[in-house]
Amino acid sequence: MRHAFGFVLGVLLTPGLVYGAAWGYVQAGQSFDGTGQEITDRTRIYGAFALLAAVGLVMGVIIVARWASPLVSLVPALALLGFSAWFLIDPDGVLDLPGKVPPSGDMDFGLRMLLGSGVYGMMGLALLMPAWAPRRWGSGRDEDAADMDFYSTVQR
Repeated sequence: MRHAFGFVLGVLLTPGLVYGAAWGYVQAGQSFDGTGQEITDRTRIYGAFALLAAVGLVMGVIIVARWASPLVSLVPALALLGFSAWFLIDPDGVLDLPGKVPPSGDMDFGLRMLLGSGVYGMMGLALLMPAWAPRRWGSGRDEDAADMDFYSTVQR
């Protein structure tokens, strides 16, 4: 049951991470003038940085949470790494995909830029790491019981 819930949560988190990072990137880029080296819209850049920080926080929680099924991180990791590999094999094919999936406009630019710059590959590798930990695949109940026995023995 834990892994089924983890799979569903991973499927739901994948577009959230992808679109959250892309939208934050676009909003930050539109509020900063690189040639003039100045922030043109402080409210927009604060919101963009807050969203990017939230995406990073969600990724961090997924990576370090011992209670989470490894499928919570494995599903988005495989999706991100799959799209990154597809980009390296057939860039035109994968770069046409954002135009076919809503929402369109500035979001397409963000999706293409993060994919082409390797950011999605980096996110995918970071999310892949928890799947390699054997303790994440177990139920964790035996480990918790052993910890409780140890602590009760130490307190005596």
